[in-house]
Formats: sequence, C-alpha cells, structure tokens
Amino acid sequence: MEPLTLTTGRLVLRPFEPSDAAAVHAACQEPDIPRWTSVPSPYGLQDAERFVGTASSEGWRDDTTYGFAVTAKADGSLVGAMALVRLAQLRTPERQAELGYWTTKEHRGEGYTAEAARAVARWAFRDLGVERLEWLAEAGNHGSRAVARKVGFQMEGTLRARLLHEGTRRDCWIGSLLPSDLPEPPGAARTAAGDTTPYLPYPG
Repeated sequence: MEPLTLTTGRLVLRPFEPSDAAAVHAACQEPDIPRWTSVPSPYGLQDAERFVGTASSEGWRDDTTYGFAVTAKADGSLVGAMALVRLAQLRTPERQAELGYWTTKEHRGEGYTAEAARAVARWAFRDLGVERLEWLAEAGNHGSRAVARKVGFQMEGTLRARLLHEGTRRDCWIGSLLPSDLPEPPGAARTAAGDTTPYLPYPG
C-alpha cells in the first residue's frame, strides 16, 4: 500500500516523518500511553526515531500496519497516532482489520481522536473493502472505550487473558464497527469497495 493522507474538518492524517521524532518522544513520556498501549517503557528518543524513520514506513510497504500521524490543521501540532493493524485478514474473505490509537495528553477531550477514527474507518470501508473493523483495549481503559463508543463501535464483551502486557496476561475489551454503523457525512453517498459479503445477524 502506498502511504496516503486523509483530511477532516480540523485534522490532517498523514504518514509519520523523521521530523516527528521529537513530538512522538515527548508524547510518549506521559504515563498513560505506555500503560495502555504497546509502546516501549521507558520510551527513549531512539525508540521514536526508529518508529517514525523505519517502522511506520515498513508497515505501509509490507501491508502490516497503516499508520497515521494525526495533526492539527491549525498549527501542525501532533494530536496523536492512529493505525489499522492486524491486517492479515484484510484481503481474505474475512475482510477484517483492527483500529488502534493514542492521543497526546494536551489534546484529549477535544474530540480529535473520534474525528480521526471516523475518517480512517470510512477509508477502510470504502477503499479497502473492510467489512468488520475491530477495537481492542485492555479492560479498564475507559478513555479508549469512550472514544470507540463515540465513533459508533458496538461493545461485544471481555476477552479473558487476551493481551500480554509487561509479562502479564490481561483481559481486554472488544468492540466492532460495521459499515452500516457509521453514518456518512451530510451530502456524501455511501460507496463500497467491490462486492460485499451478505450479513445475517442472529435474531435471538
């Protein structure tokens, strides 16, 4: 996949660049990011340089992670990171992917992450043919769950011992978003990438 840029009313979602290293490093010093995500802890400047310089571009090239730097249109500041991950089922009949994200401390509570997530989800549904987008977070991550719910993810339960974090298995919450769960912006026509698989919900 060639890296691409998405825009919303307030945001530009673009591939990470080497010049983002300092901002990523600063953001990941905030304890909640390593606590609830898989970033290394402690998080050094070399970790940030490796992420923005090689890991992010390799994810696009190898079709393993489609990652975006979420930046503010107004001043270009880093708002957070967002990615489609677990892409092994993207081009199989399952047509699934997972959405992950973190937000800088100073930009939380402003609705930026939900705004970015809607843009990435619409791109995944329209252009990549995703038919089920999943969200997973360690049980107890109420901030991430609040964002997912705001986007429209339906909470499906708790997976026991699903995550491995700092050498310990932990429970995680799981939710899903289907194309029909995400309203289109006013004036936009819903489109789909090719044929879609029929869905038969359980009636019980």
